[in-house]
Amino acid sequence: MSRRHLSTALVALLTAGLFTAAAAPASAHGGGPKQPVIGEPRTEHGCARIEKSLPTLATWPKVTSQVKSTPADERKVRELVSKMTLAEKIGQMTQPEIVSITPDEVRQHNIGSVLNGGGSWPNRDKHASTGDWLALADSFWQASVSTRLKVPVLWGIDAVHGNNNVYGATVFPHNIGLGAAQDPCLVRDIGAATAEQIRATGQDWAFAPTLAVPRDDRWGRTYEGFSEDPRIVRAYGYEATKGLQDDAKRRIGADGVIATAKHYIGDGGTTGGKDQGVNPSSEAEMINLHGQGYYGALAAGAQSVMVSFNSWTNADLGIDEGKLHGSKRALDDILKNKMGFDGLVVTDWNGIGQVPGCTNSSCPQAINAGVDVVMVPADWKAFIANTTAQVESGEIPQARIDDAVTRILRVKLRSGLFDAPKPSQREHAGDKALQHKNLAREAVRKSQVLLKNNGNVLPLSPRAKVLVVGKSADSMQNQTGGWTLTWQGTSNTNADFPNGTTILGGLKQALGEKNVVFSETGDVDPKGFDAVIAVIGETPYAEGNGDLGRRSLEAAKLYPNDLAVLDKVSGKGAPVVTVYVSGRPLHVNKELNRSDAFVAAWLPGTEGGGVADQLVRGWHTFPGFTGTLSYSWPKGACQTPLNPGQEGYDPLFKPGYGLRTWERGKVGRLDETSPETGCSGGGGGGNATEDLDVFVRQDVAPYKSFIGSAENWGGTEIGPDATAAHAEISVVPSDVNVQADALRAKWTGVGPAQVYLQQQGGVSDLRGYRNTNGALVFDVIVHQKPAARTVLSAHCTYPCLGEVNATGVFTSLTVGEKATVKVPVTCFEATGLDLEGVNTPFLVYTDGQFEASFANVRWVPQAGADPDAKTCAELSG
Repeated sequence: MSRRHLSTALVALLTAGLFTAAAAPASAHGGGPKQPVIGEPRTEHGCARIEKSLPTLATWPKVTSQVKSTPADERKVRELVSKMTLAEKIGQMTQPEIVSITPDEVRQHNIGSVLNGGGSWPNRDKHASTGDWLALADSFWQASVSTRLKVPVLWGIDAVHGNNNVYGATVFPHNIGLGAAQDPCLVRDIGAATAEQIRATGQDWAFAPTLAVPRDDRWGRTYEGFSEDPRIVRAYGYEATKGLQDDAKRRIGADGVIATAKHYIGDGGTTGGKDQGVNPSSEAEMINLHGQGYYGALAAGAQSVMVSFNSWTNADLGIDEGKLHGSKRALDDILKNKMGFDGLVVTDWNGIGQVPGCTNSSCPQAINAGVDVVMVPADWKAFIANTTAQVESGEIPQARIDDAVTRILRVKLRSGLFDAPKPSQREHAGDKALQHKNLAREAVRKSQVLLKNNGNVLPLSPRAKVLVVGKSADSMQNQTGGWTLTWQGTSNTNADFPNGTTILGGLKQALGEKNVVFSETGDVDPKGFDAVIAVIGETPYAEGNGDLGRRSLEAAKLYPNDLAVLDKVSGKGAPVVTVYVSGRPLHVNKELNRSDAFVAAWLPGTEGGGVADQLVRGWHTFPGFTGTLSYSWPKGACQTPLNPGQEGYDPLFKPGYGLRTWERGKVGRLDETSPETGCSGGGGGGNATEDLDVFVRQDVAPYKSFIGSAENWGGTEIGPDATAAHAEISVVPSDVNVQADALRAKWTGVGPAQVYLQQQGGVSDLRGYRNTNGALVFDVIVHQKPAARTVLSAHCTYPCLGEVNATGVFTSLTVGEKATVKVPVTCFEATGLDLEGVNTPFLVYTDGQFEASFANVRWVPQAGADPDAKTCAELSG
């Protein structure tokens, strides 16, 4: 969306009543608007009210937190800081990952906190018991209180929809579903239940709630946001924080944990919905749109704020904060001073490494900008050494270190950590607190949104005989989504959820086993059934991997097998009820046309019985469908961004839409036309307007990654585990920018070999990237320089190709340091590439030893004109 459209959208939001425009009063001294003050919200039913409109703020507000220190608390913190050595202080600021540190190292280095990322468990055991978790928590705690000053360690965990890393825990619906419930009290209850689950396994700190206001549904983290509507995000941010922190006023009680307002700020507003991309918002939009969730969470007393990976940049408006991890204006001036936040600021995973001039283990700019705790999963020893040297040299002022440690100790004091026994002896430790099935089932019921119910097909009779079809009907993996047991939510099976119920299982409970027939592929004749229930939709993904990029929102192109299943059962004698499991609204016109009733089920978590509760009448006393959309639903495949107030706003269903169980709301036949290619242009004689993502943490459809050599020049697919091997070449996952975002290729030298990304069975017209002076761009870390001639190439179905000599490029790079390489696409065209029919946009070939990690492979408009782009002359020979 253009800069003009962003400004127009904000004005339209004001005039539409989403915000209430009000002139800000001048200060008494005439120096500009008076700073507004935000405190506790108005309530409804005992919880924060979702306001009909929010006042327009002319400047960043002062937020009054309900958690306050006493003079005695501050004296205690000052006294402790005064006794600390520099090593002890930097240890408090350092946060390693549990697989990279031992309890004894926690003691040796005075480590202040540890974390476990998604898919990290004690003993690397996915099925680790609560006893295993508590034993490790006890060992870290015991190590920390064995230090000179006996400062207890904190353990932070990504508990974003329940304690979702833990085997056997109840998993709640993802935030997008909770947004549809329109129930802040429910969100508070889920926060409280999640805190108990975290206490069950010995952690103290939840990296939640997410307070993004997602504005482009191509973003792969859309489901982590409650709504595109900041009114909902503000009320929910308040209640989620109160629930997690046990409504703390001075100390977080035994029922609570530390909450984290994340990801600060604007992660949901990046251009193109690109994860970790650039948010071009004006300051007014940051204040009135993306800031709202933080006003709610900080007012409720959130004790930590996590910095976002995104940048905040708009050259036209003079905004050049760049990566927020290095922005003093965002972290210190705005968050800590203007908003008055006195808790701790923590980075995201290796977030400092994305600040220009920094690495994962060294970033004085980030610390000087206001970061207090540095999440440095693996390189923590180097970080301690580098930071120590930077303080001793004066590059980082001692006062900034003291301020960071003051904030850390203040939060530890407020958390009750200094007075708490070891984790296994705290309240809620053990299995019992992991289970909150009734609450989760209620949340599932309230989150379902009925989009279509032609002929009042729903609710079904409790005596109905149904045929259930679709890949997600009996899939705990699909209904729980990303951030569940594993980071991306993939590789899970039903056996990994011993206490959960699939949607199929819930239907069998409601209708009886004998009345439910299941055929995942739909190869059963629907005649003779009272209804067909098709449970289809998205498969799991998390940050980065879920981005759609230039692909459209059309579900039929993203998941063609789902449409094939519907075609088998639609119009065959029984009404079709589609239950759509997804992390975002998608263009589902084709699926809607083949369905008599259609339910947006989002990502419901482990209690699939809550879905069945809404489909079947009479066996319970629940009120039926009450959920309404908290996101706009697209009418067209390329209709994104799509938010109220934007120019040309014309969704299929607006926020607030949702049929009640008995409500008549006939949906007619919908237009099924859609573009054959993606939505960004770039084909034929047009101009490319967006990046063509080829590999961004994973293969980006239609491209797949392969290795090739004499063992199999036809190509061995690398696959979702990012692993493949021939005698001549092997590939494993690696980190370049973030966790597991790269392919690490190692050429052994026993013969020629290549790693490449290819669209099989088709080609793409990429002339638009030549028309806009585009370039092949990728991030790389060279681990071993090439021993022989090495080429980069792009193919138009072999032997049609263009290639350049990249030996000098890779040889010139510093081993072990990340670099970004840009090769103009005209260099490939000049050596034979037919841009009208490209099937392989990236290939690296060599016949000697070479080792490098490749990440973020894409074609980028205009990048061929960048000052650091290679010239064709440099790449000849």
